[in-house]
Amino acid sequence: MRFKNVAIESIAYERAPLRVSSSALEERLNPAMSRMRLPPHPIELLTGIVERGFWDPGTPVHEVATRAGRRALTLAGIDRHDVGLLVSTSVSKDFLEPSMACLAHGALGLPATCRNFDIANACLGFMNGIEVAGQMIEAGVVDYALLVDGENSGDIVENTVRRLLAPDATSQDFWDNFATLTLGSAAVAMVLGRADRSRTSHRVNGSVGLADTDNNRLCIGTSERMVTDSTKLLKAGVALARRTWGRAVEELPGWSSSQIDQYICHQVGKAHLTALCEALAIPSARCFPTYMNFGNVGPAGVPLTLALAEEAGRVRSGDHVALMGIGSGLNVAMMSVTW
Repeated sequence: MRFKNVAIESIAYERAPLRVSSSALEERLNPAMSRMRLPPHPIELLTGIVERGFWDPGTPVHEVATRAGRRALTLAGIDRHDVGLLVSTSVSKDFLEPSMACLAHGALGLPATCRNFDIANACLGFMNGIEVAGQMIEAGVVDYALLVDGENSGDIVENTVRRLLAPDATSQDFWDNFATLTLGSAAVAMVLGRADRSRTSHRVNGSVGLADTDNNRLCIGTSERMVTDSTKLLKAGVALARRTWGRAVEELPGWSSSQIDQYICHQVGKAHLTALCEALAIPSARCFPTYMNFGNVGPAGVPLTLALAEEAGRVRSGDHVALMGIGSGLNVAMMSVTW
């Protein structure tokens, strides 16, 4: 799909305050890893993740998403009464009902006329949210949309550590749950608006996506556990990304390695990002890495990385930026943004 009148007004994020290193997790798991005869320090060695953040125990997910949303509105200079759409894309939930969007909508004091709903699609939820909100802005249904995402991985990581320390846990259990140990927590929000009224130069040009749902059981997650075939998921995800890249070349303006200045990728870890760059012939120097200090923060990953890359001076005004994500299921999305 192509957009002509969609602008990114602001991005805001919240860092989870409790910093947990991979070495600390490995130290806790050492009795199990020794019994299973696993190599030392596998988390940091295989993923490159040095640390990740968790929220204080008992922190509601909608609370951190709301904080990010409030900051995004302030940065954009948008009054909350002008917001016509709120979308929450969190994988983490406080409740099955009501929706996370309802909780954030109420906490932010948004008007009754502001539509609100959740979009869930594993790690691609936020990018899908941009697509849906962009279509509503393009159609003239709303002038401004607020996307929020809060991820809380502390409980599932803690539950996984406890299970792996059980005397009957096996090395296969460790590798099945390995991807869970890469998870981190964060919150992020984005304000989208009409480009013809925007205060920024940041334009969403369009996006493409492809699905490969024959591989929909490679990562199965609940609030208690996540079991992942990491090797097959990486292979199938990269293969789907290669096919999606081909579609992006056909459908999105200026989509080529020579015309893209910066790649903002959803990040699971070092191996994932390296494999993606190799498969798509992307210069790794143009991929801003965040996994080392945040881990895998799910759908918050792409907007968080974009915000951090701008802060670091890696994304500058006029740059052609590629947003790219792979979500278990499998789905891949690629989005063209002119910053």
